[in-house]
Amino acid sequence: MIIIDGSEGEGGGQMVRNSCALSLVTGEPFRIENIRAKRSKPGLMRQHVTAVEAAAVISGSECTGLAVGGSELTFRPGQVVPGEYHFAVGTAGSTGLVLQTVLMPLVLANAPSRLVLEGGTHNMLAPPFDFIERAFLPIINRMGPQVSARLVRHGFYPRGGGRIEVDITPAPLLPLTCTTRGLRTSEAAQVVVSGLPFGIAERMLARVRRDLPDWPESAFTLRQLPADQGPGVILMLEAQHSEVTELVSGFGQLGVPGERLARTSAARMNGYLEASAFAGPYLADQLILPFVLAGGGAFSTVKPSQHLLTAIDIAQRFTGRRITIEQAPGGEHQVTFG
Repeated sequence: MIIIDGSEGEGGGQMVRNSCALSLVTGEPFRIENIRAKRSKPGLMRQHVTAVEAAAVISGSECTGLAVGGSELTFRPGQVVPGEYHFAVGTAGSTGLVLQTVLMPLVLANAPSRLVLEGGTHNMLAPPFDFIERAFLPIINRMGPQVSARLVRHGFYPRGGGRIEVDITPAPLLPLTCTTRGLRTSEAAQVVVSGLPFGIAERMLARVRRDLPDWPESAFTLRQLPADQGPGVILMLEAQHSEVTELVSGFGQLGVPGERLARTSAARMNGYLEASAFAGPYLADQLILPFVLAGGGAFSTVKPSQHLLTAIDIAQRFTGRRITIEQAPGGEHQVTFG
C-alpha cells in the first residue's frame, strides 16, 4: 500500500483527488495521513468527500475514514464500471474537481460514460467550467478519447446550484509533445455577473481594458445571468493560440474591490503572453495525470508551482514512471514523461 503524508508538498485536496484517480487506473491501494494539515481548515472538506465517493461509486472501491474533517483516508480500488452517474457536491463545492477525480479512470474504461455533476461551477481555488471546456478538454481529445462538457446552469460560491453534463467516449491515451503554443488567434475578456450591481462588472472590465491595451474592443463583453443563479461575479480572460488556449479567471470576493481583482487577473495574463511556454500554471497541473498515463510525451510550462511538483511526485509514486523538469534557455520549463 502506498502511504502518503498529506502535509507534504502542496498539501491540499489535489493529493486526495489525484491519488484516487491513479489508484483506480493502476490498482494500487493507498492511505493518506495528515490530510490538508497545513490548511486553515484541515481535513477533508465536503467537495473532497464527494470526489472520493464518486471514485468509489464508479468502481466499487473500499474506503475507510471518509468524513468531512477526516485527517486519514484508506482507499482500496475496485474495477471501474463505465455508465451513467449523477453526483451532487452540495452547496458550492467544485464540480470541476469531482470531474478531475473520475475523468482519467473513465476515459480509460471499456465503454462510454455520462456524468451529471451538480454544485459549484465557478469557484475560487478551482478551475471554472470554461477552463475545463476550452483549455483542458481539447488536449484530452487530441490524445484519443473524446470528452464533451456542457454548462447547464452556473453555480457561484456560496450558493452553488450549478449543473454540468459530461459525455466520455474512452480510448487509449496517446503521447503528445506540446512545446509551442503557436500563433495567437483571438482574445476574449468577459465578466459574468449574477445577483450583484451591474456597475461592479463594468468597473472590472474598464480596468482590464487599461491593462490589456492591445486587445480589440470587440474582445470585451459583459454577461448578466438571472439573479437566482447568484450572487456572484467572475472575470475570465482568454487567449487562444493555434495549439492551446489559456484562460485566466478572477472571482469576486467580499471586501476585495473589483478593480483590484481585474488588475491581478490582467497581470497574470500578461505574464503568460510575455512567456513562450505552452501551458500556464493551472493547465500544467491538469496535464500531469493524462500525460503520465499516456506513458510518454512532453509539454513546456512557466515556472513550476508547488502544486505541479506535488502532482508529479504523486504520479511517479503510483506509476513508477519517470517525470523530469528542465529549464530551457528561453526561461520556460519542459516537463518530460517516460
